[in-house]
Amino acid sequence: MTTTGLDTFDTTVQKSDVWLKHIMKMVGWDSRQRAYRALRGVLHTLRDRLTVDEGAHLSAQLPMLIRGIFYESWRPADLPVKYRTKEEFLYRIRKEFQNDSDVDPEEATRAVINVLKKEISSGEFDEIESMLPAEITGIWK
Repeated sequence: MTTTGLDTFDTTVQKSDVWLKHIMKMVGWDSRQRAYRALRGVLHTLRDRLTVDEGAHLSAQLPMLIRGIFYESWRPADLPVKYRTKEEFLYRIRKEFQNDSDVDPEEATRAVINVLKKEISSGEFDEIESMLPAEITGIWK
């Protein structure tokens, strides 16, 4: 069934919805809004930690709608931000949930990373991991 009348748009909406449902299931949420904020927070935090080139490689494997979220408010001149510790990384994600103190940013990060790991190529995922300190990748390993 078509929603927008454009197959490309319908497909990206459907794929994006599947990503949100996976995040919701992994964390045990019933809120798409929470899942969206988790996805956005983790993607932005990763994007800002990666080089511009690596961010472009990652974004090329994202559904079109999620790619738009990835690039929202992007400022490449300020990159990469060198989050070195788990606390710095999670602080950025926690900011997405300022009015929702029930969310564990570490659990939300693990859910989003698990979806990324499933949906992008293993080579790309390995490349992303290689650019991050072990303390940060330890969140999801």
